[in-house]
Amino acid sequence: MRTDEFDYDLPPELIAQTPLPRGESRLLVLHRFTGEIEHRLFGDLPDYLAPRDVLVLNDTRVSARRLRAIRGNGAEAEVLLVRPFGERAWQAIVRPGRAFRPGAAVTLAGPEGGPVRADVTAVTEDGGRILEFPTAELRDRAATWGQAPLPPYIHVPLPPEQEERYQTVYARQAGSAAAPTAGLHFTPELLEKLEAAGTIIARVTLHVAVATFRPVRAETVEAHEMHAETIEVPQEAADVVNGCRGRIVAVGTTSVRTLETAAAAAASSGPTAGRVAPTTGETRLFIVPGYKFRAVDAIITNFHLPRSSLLMLVSAFAGVESTRTAYRSAIENRYRFFSFGDAMLIV
Repeated sequence: MRTDEFDYDLPPELIAQTPLPRGESRLLVLHRFTGEIEHRLFGDLPDYLAPRDVLVLNDTRVSARRLRAIRGNGAEAEVLLVRPFGERAWQAIVRPGRAFRPGAAVTLAGPEGGPVRADVTAVTEDGGRILEFPTAELRDRAATWGQAPLPPYIHVPLPPEQEERYQTVYARQAGSAAAPTAGLHFTPELLEKLEAAGTIIARVTLHVAVATFRPVRAETVEAHEMHAETIEVPQEAADVVNGCRGRIVAVGTTSVRTLETAAAAAASSGPTAGRVAPTTGETRLFIVPGYKFRAVDAIITNFHLPRSSLLMLVSAFAGVESTRTAYRSAIENRYRFFSFGDAMLIV
């Protein structure tokens, strides 16, 4: 398929720059087998979930921080600390990358105690860097410096006191460069209401990589090389999914890819392995139209960027034409798009 089949025109004013209070977003409901579209509020979600349905949450927590830095020659640079590495280091994305070769040093301005030097010790497989700090304490303190790394299409930074709004209320496992944004709509009260009504909650982990915001630049979908992301489906979550007597409802494309990776592992283990297998490792799963879903029955998601792998995943699940129709309806009805935008339920 051609990548431009997943392009669309979005008025810039529909790109949400700030979040609404949790739970107050709109909800477009797409019935994928009939094409019917409903316009609701996110708080209406319980109307669409039945007892014994399993709601699968990605419990990753954004640990990345964006910091200004000074290179050895005095020039300014930017460092995105992605996740802790080893005893004293961070995996990081650096700009300009060509200036950060192994053996180079960079100075980071901490909020207290003066500047801190970090040494470039290695280049990662995806073009990032390993930055080693003088001590483990300084490495850990760096997690509190700088700013939350909002996506590049958001131009209004969150004040420090509001940065928790870029975390889900169930975030636990540090390691993401970005939030699994479909989960930002949930409140503790809504989750409690769903559980009280009989919905079962399972938690998996996918640590979102920076590359999630990059469009697919290849002319054809088949030529795109998917980035790797770390996942975990613990035994407890696998047991809940495999024992499900309702539908598996994945919150976000990250939960979808995690579950489908675990489903592939189960399929390779034989017919008695269940719907998914406990899984720890990396996934490069690239879901495009034509993919056969093994684990997921419904998806809660946001509205995604043109030409993105996330939009391709949604199109694979809902159908290309149904997805195009739903996006046109969302634009006509002035939905808010992308990370801080409104939500979509595909059933």
